[in-house]
Amino acid sequence: MSSEDFSIRVEGLSKRYEIYAQPAERLKQMILPRLQRALHRPARTYFNEFWALRGVSFDVRKGETVGIVGRNGSGKSTLLQMICGTLNSTLGTVAVNGRVAALLELGAGFNPEFTGRENVRLSGLLYGLSEQELNARFGAILDFAEIGEFIDQPVKTYSSGMYVRLAFSVAINVSPDVLVVDEALSVGDEAFQRKCFARLDAIRDAGATVLFVSHAAGTVIELCDRAILLDRGEMIADGAPGFVVPRYHKLLYAPADKAAAVREVIRQESIEGKVNGASVIDPGNRLDTLADEVPAEVNGVEIREVEESAYFDEAMRPHSTVRYPSRGASIAAPRIETRMGRQVNVLSPGREYIYTYDVLFQATAVGVRLGMMIKTITGLELGGAATAANPAGGMLVSAGQRLQARFRFRAMLAPGVYFLNAGVTAAGPEGETFLDRIIDVLMFRVMHDSERVATGTVDFQVLPDLSVEGVS
Repeated sequence: MSSEDFSIRVEGLSKRYEIYAQPAERLKQMILPRLQRALHRPARTYFNEFWALRGVSFDVRKGETVGIVGRNGSGKSTLLQMICGTLNSTLGTVAVNGRVAALLELGAGFNPEFTGRENVRLSGLLYGLSEQELNARFGAILDFAEIGEFIDQPVKTYSSGMYVRLAFSVAINVSPDVLVVDEALSVGDEAFQRKCFARLDAIRDAGATVLFVSHAAGTVIELCDRAILLDRGEMIADGAPGFVVPRYHKLLYAPADKAAAVREVIRQESIEGKVNGASVIDPGNRLDTLADEVPAEVNGVEIREVEESAYFDEAMRPHSTVRYPSRGASIAAPRIETRMGRQVNVLSPGREYIYTYDVLFQATAVGVRLGMMIKTITGLELGGAATAANPAGGMLVSAGQRLQARFRFRAMLAPGVYFLNAGVTAAGPEGETFLDRIIDVLMFRVMHDSERVATGTVDFQVLPDLSVEGVS
C-alpha cells in the first residue's frame, strides 16, 4: 500500500503503565535506580508492569470503515487515543494522513467552565479551522447539536446527552479525513443515535475514513468494511466483520477457564484466514463444509436432510435470567433444536427451528396455556405465541403429568443476539396467573447473511418489484 492510499498506519504499537503498590514506591523509582547505577549496582524497579496494548500493527485504507471490538479492558480506547495523539505510545509508531476528528470519552477536550459556544470555537481552532471557516460552519454545528439556548451556558451544566450532541456536532463539521468515534454515541437518545449514524454514512460516502469502537455487533456488521478484535491488549483477529464478530462473541461468552484456549484458536484462525483468503468471506461458507447428513423418515420413506451450519455454543448463556416463584408447575429443559432434533443456539438466517421445553405439574390446573417470546438485547418484544388464544381454550392437566411445548419458528431476523422467555399459565379464582415463568431463559444468535436484502430487525419477506418503462 502506497503512502497515498492509507489513512492510518499502526506498527508495533504498545503502551505500558507502571503500577505502584503505594505512593512511596513511586518516589523510590524516581530516586533509587539512579543512585544504584551511579554506584555500578544493578538497578531494580519498584513497580509492576501493565501492558494495555502490545505489538498491534495494521493499516487502514482511505475511505475504509473499521470497527474495533473486544471485551472491556482489551485496549480499544487506548488504541484510539494513541491514533488521535492524545496518548503517547511506549513502543511502536502511528501515522495518520489528513485531519483527524475524534469523539472519545464523553466531553473530551471541552473546558467545563466555558460555554458551549466558547468550546465550539476552541475545538474548531484546535482542529485547524480558520476563523473564517469556523464562522461559516458555526450555524451547521448548532443546528445538528439541537441544544438551543444552552449554547451560551457553561458545559458543566449540560446533561450527558447535550454534552455528546455538541461534541459530535463539532467533530463531523470540521470536514475530517479520519473520524474516530468511541462508545460515546451510546449516551445519546435513540433518535440522536440514528441521526449520528446517518451522518457517519454520509461522511463515509464522501470518502473519509471512519474508525470506531462498538459493542453492538449488528452495527459493526452493517456499517464496517473490516473489524479488528482486541483482547488483553493484543490484536487476535483482523478481517471481514462476518469473520471477526462471531469469534468476538465466542470469546465474550467463554468460561474464564477456557478463555485463553479460545483466544489462541481465534488467533490461529485469523492467521490461517489471511493466508487462505478466508478472512474476507462470510464464515458461514466455511461452516457449511462441516454439514452432516442426518437420516429421517417422512410418510414411511427414508430421506436425508443436510443440516445447515447452525451449531451449539455451550459458552453462550444468558446472565439476565429471572424465574418467577413456582405455583404448582416447573419448566425444564428449554432448548432450540433443528427439525432433526439437533440442539443449536447459533442459527442460520431464514431456517426453521423448534423452541421446546417441558413442564411438570405438581398440582392439577385448568385453562393451561404455554407460551414463548423472542426479545432483542434491549428487551423489545419481537413476537411469540401461546398454545391457546385464552384460558377458555386451555387444557386440563392433572398433578404428575408432563407437557412438552414445541414452538416452530423461522429465524427471519437480522444478524445479532436475541433472548427467549418461557411461561405456563392457568385459570384461577383471580384470573389467569403464571404457574411458572422464566425470563431470558435462553439466548441465541442469528448468523450474518451476506445476501440478506431485508432491512430492519425482522424480515417480513417483502417481495420488491421493479418495472422499467421505456422513454419515447
